[in-house]
Amino acid sequence: MPRAPPTPPAPDAALAALRALADPAVHAGLPRYGIPNARAIGVRMADIQALAKSFGRHQPLAEALWETGIYEARLLAAFVAEPGALPPATLERWLLDLDSWAICDTLCFHLLDRVPEAWDHIAAWAHRPEELVRRAAFALLASLALHDKKSPDARFVATFPLLQAAADDPRDLVKKGVSWALRSIGHRSPGLHAEALAPGPDAPDLGERPGPVDRPRHPARPPAAPPSWPWRRVRPPRRPRRGRPSPPSSTRPAARRAGRGASSSSSRRSARPRC
Repeated sequence: MPRAPPTPPAPDAALAALRALADPAVHAGLPRYGIPNARAIGVRMADIQALAKSFGRHQPLAEALWETGIYEARLLAAFVAEPGALPPATLERWLLDLDSWAICDTLCFHLLDRVPEAWDHIAAWAHRPEELVRRAAFALLASLALHDKKSPDARFVATFPLLQAAADDPRDLVKKGVSWALRSIGHRSPGLHAEALAPGPDAPDLGERPGPVDRPRHPARPPAAPPSWPWRRVRPPRRPRRGRPSPPSSTRPAARRAGRGASSSSSRRSARPRC
């Protein structure tokens, strides 16, 4: 029997659940990643994903969360929205509301790459003047390169003119989006890897790259200095055996030493053959 989908909470209850997970340390650390925290409450991404899993997909809840303008609420909306029930007017309003690369990438990676019009959005957004909308085009392309297992390689090769046209965009967020998309396409298959590394038609001629023979060799390393410690290991003195220590040889009776020496010498003499 299939499990029934979870019942989504009211928008106020969902927002209260987000605030219960707030952490001041997370809120203070957002600007280090280029994320403004003026309208953030400080919730970890893992907690947002767990909350979205318990809520399930619900388009009205996603739209209500987005309208709050809170950073974490808009991230939660990307996980809660239904890919097949997102109206074009709502999507356009969300694009114009983007104020962080994190919301842009989360929206593309977890929602927009599942909509039927994903490939059409790439071609339309790649020429938009807005910085985060143009980044969304290439973040969506990178997401499709990772998640779309059915599209042929030729469909990704056809997007290379878009990548080349945006590669010289002076805005860092757009250039990083282009780099992310190109690397994701190159990792998709060996054929796309070769296409991603091939220079474009307008690429400058940098000349022939030096081969292994023409490369300048590194200077020879100086000989290593001898170690400052002795290279031979000094054996520690042998410990005495357990039990009763034997007296030193100087304290033994002289007669005993003499007798032992005499007996040993006589035994050696007796062992010699007589001629």
